Amino acid sequence: MDVKLREVRPFRVAGLQVRTRNAAEQQADSARIGPMWQRFYVEDLFNKIALRQPDSFVYGVYSNYESDASGAFDVMAGVAVSDASADYPSVQIQGGDYLVFSAQGAMPDCVIQAWGLIWAYFQDNPEVRRAFATDFEVYTSPDSVAIYIGIQDSGSASRSSN
Repeated sequence: MDVKLREVRPFRVAGLQVRTRNAAEQQADSARIGPMWQRFYVEDLFNKIALRQPDSFVYGVYSNYESDASGAFDVMAGVAVSDASADYPSVQIQGGDYLVFSAQGAMPDCVIQAWGLIWAYFQDNPEVRRAFATDFEVYTSPDSVAIYIGIQDSGSASRSSN
């Protein structure tokens, strides 16, 4: 899996939001992320969310972490917006350094596999610490995703020029 370091400027995403934890997502009866995404697509929210940026991709945003990968967190399926709106919750993506993990393949399997590789990356590279502030997925095509993981200090990673 290709990993790059990128600096991200703050931006806002609005859409559907649920609170969950990784353990709950392992069981079909308690999983909330899949049903949220299904509703996002069934209701065509990409085209209905007010103030959507004209060049927006579809985003999956992870925020409001209780602790770390084992604690509760918020997940949002949404679009980049120019400002907050009363219609849908929104979250501000924090600016800073992010490691970007890219994956291609059938959805949602390639995203699930990518997250497994991300967890393994951080386990194998303890000197690189996740910020647990905002992380996000960018769906660049129907079978391509880039997952941005905020990190605390980029001193141990090499910066990409793009």
